[in-house]
Amino acid sequence: MAPEITREFIQTVPKTDLHVHLDGSMRLETLIELAKERNVELPSFTVEGLKELVFKERYADLGEYLHGFKYLCAVLQDPEALERTAYELALDNQAEGVRYIEPRFAPQLHVNSKQTMHDVVSAVHRGLEKGKREFNTIEEKKTGPSLNFEYGIIVCALRMFAENFSDYYKDFMRVHEFTPRKQVYAMASLELAQAAVNMREEHGLPIVAFDLAGQENGFPAENHVEAYQYAHKNFIKKTVHAGEAYGPESIFQAITDLHADRIGHGYHLLSLDKLDMEEGRSQYIRNLAEYIADKRITVEVCLTSNLQTNPELAQLEDHAFKEMRRLRLSTTFCTDNRTVSNTTVTQEIEKAVELFGLSRADLKHILVYGFKRSFFPGTYLEKRRYVRRVIDYYQQVEDELALSSS
Repeated sequence: MAPEITREFIQTVPKTDLHVHLDGSMRLETLIELAKERNVELPSFTVEGLKELVFKERYADLGEYLHGFKYLCAVLQDPEALERTAYELALDNQAEGVRYIEPRFAPQLHVNSKQTMHDVVSAVHRGLEKGKREFNTIEEKKTGPSLNFEYGIIVCALRMFAENFSDYYKDFMRVHEFTPRKQVYAMASLELAQAAVNMREEHGLPIVAFDLAGQENGFPAENHVEAYQYAHKNFIKKTVHAGEAYGPESIFQAITDLHADRIGHGYHLLSLDKLDMEEGRSQYIRNLAEYIADKRITVEVCLTSNLQTNPELAQLEDHAFKEMRRLRLSTTFCTDNRTVSNTTVTQEIEKAVELFGLSRADLKHILVYGFKRSFFPGTYLEKRRYVRRVIDYYQQVEDELALSSS
C-alpha cells in the first residue's frame, strides 16, 4: 500500500457502497439469533461453524457462493427481521466511514402471508432511517468536521426463479402454470417495477433504482425489457448485474435494451474469450468500452466477490479493474455482500490501493465519484450540495490527518 494511504486514512475519508445486498450483508450473530427464534435450521449455530461450512474465504463458483442466501433469506420473512438487518447494515457502514449506501434486495423473496411488498420495503426503510437518524443527530453536535449519512434503496428483479425461492414466486408460478417460463420471469419483473413506482410515488419510500440479478447464462436481460422500460419512463434509475459470470454481450444488452445507468460487476467487460462471435471481437470490445467510458456508465467493482465467484481469476492482481482504470472508465468500489464475501468497503479499497498502485489523488477521484454517480434520493440540487459537502469533508480529513502525522 502507498505509504501515504494508511488504513486509518481509508477508514476516515468518506466512502460509498453502491452495490451491497441487504440479505448478503447480515451479521452472522444476527443470522444465528433470528434462526433460533424462527426455527430455521442452519448447518451450524456458531459463527466459526458457519464460516467453515457456508460463508467461506473462497468458493468453487458462483453457485456455491449463492448457497448461503437460502439461510439468509429464510430468516428475513417478517418485518422485524428486515428492519433489524437494515439498521445493523447502516451501523456497520457508519463504523468504517461509509457515508452513503444503496442497499439492494429482491422484495419478492420476502413477500408471504404475513407481509406485502409494501411491508417489506417499509421495514427496510425503517431500519435504515433509524440508523441514519441516530448517526446524523450525533454528527450535528460535533464541533469538528461532520458529514451526514444518507441512503437510497434499490429493488432487484430476478432473471429467473423457481418455486422454492419464496412463497411469492411459488404462487406466481402456480397462477401462470401454462405460460412459458421466460414470460413468467418477465411478468414478475414488470410487477416489481410497477410496485416500485407506486411505493415511491404514493408512499414516499426512497426507492432510487431498479436492478436485475441472478444467473446470466441462459437468462438474458432482453427478457426483462418491458420492466426496465416501465422504470425508465417513470424516471427510476437503472442498474444491472452484467458481466459477472457471462461475457460482454450481457453488458451490451444492459446498456442498450435496459438503459442501464450503472453496471453491477462488469468483470467480463473486456474479456475477448467470452464473446460468442468469430470475427471482429477486438473492435466490438473497443466500441463497447468506448461507449461506456463516454457515457460515464459507472462500473460497480466488487473485487473480493469476483475473486470468489470466478474460478479463472486466480489472483486479484489480474482483475479487470486494472485495465478499466487504464481506459479511464468510471468505477466505484463496492462490497457486493459484506457477509458472504467476508469483506468491508475499507478492505476492498485497501486491496485496490495495494494491488493497483493507486495514489492519494487516484483514490480521492474514485471515492468522490462514488457520491457523484450515486442515485441520491433527493433533488439534483440537493445532491450537488451533498457532494460539495463530501468534497469539503474529504479535504478537512486530509488536512487533519496531515497535521496529526507531522
